[in-house]
Amino acid sequence: MAQTIIKGIKALAEEARLSVADLSIKDAKALFENEDYVFVDVREADERRKLGVIPGAFTCPRGMLEFLIDPECPAHNKVFAQDKTYVFYCAHGLRSLYAAKQAFEMGLGPVFNLEGGFAAWVKADGEIEAAS
Repeated sequence: MAQTIIKGIKALAEEARLSVADLSIKDAKALFENEDYVFVDVREADERRKLGVIPGAFTCPRGMLEFLIDPECPAHNKVFAQDKTYVFYCAHGLRSLYAAKQAFEMGLGPVFNLEGGFAAWVKADGEIEAAS
């Protein structure tokens, strides 16, 4: 039996944009070293190894996000228990938009999505470092 998909990625993105704003690359470049902001890289480990990361970013594969945010989960990471602003990013900004929306719905905030993702950051000569 064929599947009937009732909500595609465009609709999911439109829905996410109702609760998550984009942070411009220009603004992000001015804030990534600010201790009041946590940049969260939701790309997979292989992507980070090949391309690098924004210096100081917390790395969290998208599939682990909810576990790391939830303080009741054994996998919880205290990076998500701080009174900070969270800027999520991925390769081009779509996975991170979904991640930021999920984080927001779990109660984390404020949250932003890095407009254009890591690719836009690199294109704008944003600083990068090797993934650890």
